[in-house]
Amino acid sequence: MATKARLAPSPTGPLHIGHARSFLLAWLNSKSKDGEVLLRLEDLDTSRARAEHVADCIEDLKWLGLDWDGDPLLQSSRAEDLMSIAVEMVSRREAYPCVCTRKDVREAISAPHMPNQTSRYPGTCRDRFSSIEAARSDTGRQPTIRYHCPVGEVQVTDAIAGEITLNPEREFGDFPIASPDGQVSYHLAVVLDDHHQEVTEVLRGDDLLGSCGPQAVLQSALGIQRPEWIHVPLVLDDRGERLAKRSDSLSISSLREAGVDSRRLVQWLMSESGMPITGPSTPLEALPAYKLSLLNPEPLRVPADIQAILGKGSTA
Repeated sequence: MATKARLAPSPTGPLHIGHARSFLLAWLNSKSKDGEVLLRLEDLDTSRARAEHVADCIEDLKWLGLDWDGDPLLQSSRAEDLMSIAVEMVSRREAYPCVCTRKDVREAISAPHMPNQTSRYPGTCRDRFSSIEAARSDTGRQPTIRYHCPVGEVQVTDAIAGEITLNPEREFGDFPIASPDGQVSYHLAVVLDDHHQEVTEVLRGDDLLGSCGPQAVLQSALGIQRPEWIHVPLVLDDRGERLAKRSDSLSISSLREAGVDSRRLVQWLMSESGMPITGPSTPLEALPAYKLSLLNPEPLRVPADIQAILGKGSTA
């Protein structure tokens, strides 16, 4: 099967240099194998996703010099299909309705007989209701849907971390796959959309390595083949803290608006990632220098004066 990767920004705020590095590497890794790159805008979080952020994400990616195959996919366009699968999982007893509030969960976790638990859900509503409708009518609450996570370890393979052992039931418990307001969770949506788009490899930051556990058990339950996972070191600020969308000075749009040449950013990202190139380059021009085995294993730190380092220049 031909390689198929995806760029999957969340349109909930400005993209930053960390996103730029991950998306650049994802694009290069697929194109280095003559693969395809798809664009998916993960806008299911209706409380934070905005239409203007969708347009900004696309503009940022184009400014960086990235392109994609086919039309962008808005994750929200599949919201009903995604939710129907969550409901089907309840009917198959792979998931169940849960009416616990956050306070209920906190109180259960802090009970004397559970001194070592942190945020793991204790399974209070497991086997409590016969259906979603029963949970709603019995309690007057709109339930969360939780996946009945199987007990035991899961072996996953990452192209950088190698073979790792995860235990999603111990680490997460029965994790949510849909919220009370009908939004499918990140874990289930990612698994279903990657399958829908026939994605074969997923390159993302290594802060999401632990997400492989819940996603792997969902893939097994749904009969979905796992993609190749590639988790790259994070991009940090000059204090060694992970970047956030509130880091406006390190946003792609701030660099663009300051007149920075996007090719200089590509050059800097490649060099700091362990794959130096001779001069300012587009992603396509940087492609011959790309090799995953050369990737710097340490987190990339962005200096506070990154705009001064990159300077200004023509983006032609």
